[in-house]
Amino acid sequence: MIMILYFGLPMILFIMALFCFVSNRKHLLSMLLSLEFIVLMLFFLLFMYLSLLGFENYFSMMFLTFSVCEGALGLSILVSMIRTHGNDYFQSFSIM
Repeated sequence: MIMILYFGLPMILFIMALFCFVSNRKHLLSMLLSLEFIVLMLFFLLFMYLSLLGFENYFSMMFLTFSVCEGALGLSILVSMIRTHGNDYFQSFSIM
């Protein structure tokens, strides 16, 4: 029962965050928040999996380091987008 709680709940939350990421395409900030939640659930699943098998958690610390770098890059893109366009709508700028 406890294994279902450890692996089932993060999987459900991961799927919900993935659905929020796919459905919210209007603001960059909401997409970044859902991406961070996806990464957090992946980290939790990875940590539980490595702890269950008795492996070391060095890989999960490396994963957490890269996810922090990803979050910092996303925030810098958000700040530069707000400075140039005045908002974080995807409709206000052209990618091409």
